[in-house]
Amino acid sequence: MGVTQVIIGVPREICPGETRVALVPANVAALLKKHKIELLVEREAGLAAGYTDADYQEAGATLTDRATIFSKADVVLQVQTPGSNRDNGDEDMALLRDGQIVIGMMDPLANPKFASTLAEKKVTGIALELVPRITRAQAMDVLSSMAMLAGYKCVLLAANEANRMFPMNMTAAGTLNASRVLVMGAGVAGLQACATAKRLGSIVEAYDVRAAAREQILSVGAKPVELDLDTGAAEGTGGYAKAQGEDFLKRQRELMTEVVSRMDVVITTAAVPGAKSPILVTEDMVKAMKPGSVIVDLAAERGGNCEVTEAGKTVVRHGVTIVGPVNVPSTLAFHASQMFGKNMENLLNLLINKEGGIELDFEDEIVRETVVADKGDVPQARMRDLLGLPALAAPEAAAEEQK
Repeated sequence: MGVTQVIIGVPREICPGETRVALVPANVAALLKKHKIELLVEREAGLAAGYTDADYQEAGATLTDRATIFSKADVVLQVQTPGSNRDNGDEDMALLRDGQIVIGMMDPLANPKFASTLAEKKVTGIALELVPRITRAQAMDVLSSMAMLAGYKCVLLAANEANRMFPMNMTAAGTLNASRVLVMGAGVAGLQACATAKRLGSIVEAYDVRAAAREQILSVGAKPVELDLDTGAAEGTGGYAKAQGEDFLKRQRELMTEVVSRMDVVITTAAVPGAKSPILVTEDMVKAMKPGSVIVDLAAERGGNCEVTEAGKTVVRHGVTIVGPVNVPSTLAFHASQMFGKNMENLLNLLINKEGGIELDFEDEIVRETVVADKGDVPQARMRDLLGLPALAAPEAAAEEQK
């Protein structure tokens, strides 16, 4: 697909609580310098993240209203597209039109139907959550960017709720022992949580079912928790944890109860893409914790790793405070937008050709994995499988059939 002098639009986010913006002024300036494109930004699109309209104008963007963005832009950039915005995304869905391209987060594995909805409208959809975890795509990986921020912030949330300090202090009034922090899940968020808790002076331990996580845990100054479990099949594709059977999870909970009971703070970060979060902390484990202890459940949006988590709420159960934050990166909107925008800028640099049009090369793994809808069809293999659609023939096979 080639469009000369492509028009790219950045609307203000309408998802409740979403304060990020898809491009920051620095991204606008960089894209306009490199490509023959036009960039439209809705007025006050970046204000909640700390970026003013004057900043965007100085960078070269044209300020306009929402209706103009959706009616004129060939490409619409969003943090939360209608696929991930279940609250009021239908408003934006109604504005998308035939031939338009929308790029942003779409929650594709949990909401695959959105891909077919886009296909029905002949809208091209590019889901940022599906950027492959390959070296060449690291600079476009929004999930890792946002997870790093969430891992940092969750420790601050825990420190705010805790009834004790994190670091050890020797004072005239006696010695204050360091808090003991357990991080469950050593992905990007978990490792950042370990590093942040360590910097605050706590004694940090971490657990992950993936054997490869041990060295990563040690690298951020935490102590790996090692349980007597067979974790040979615990790692899935892309370095993510793989969903485990109930027998494995039951045994894991039994062994973790003793570990959890010693902790002042427990941070859970275990998520499986497109699936409900595994229960790692049962209510019985909460009961075994010391009064005044804190659990911060970063997996709250997917049901939570703690059995008594309530998404979007802070509750107290059995003397333990359980925090279930949602959309944590949005609470750090300035830097979250900076990172998200840079990821988006790097992806656009891949897609924009020398003439200033958008070119989707499906032989490129990044394009092949992220384009969930195009020209009235769903070309992405995992999306087709989730939707019950037949697999598409390989390009070589299709060419052979046409001979």
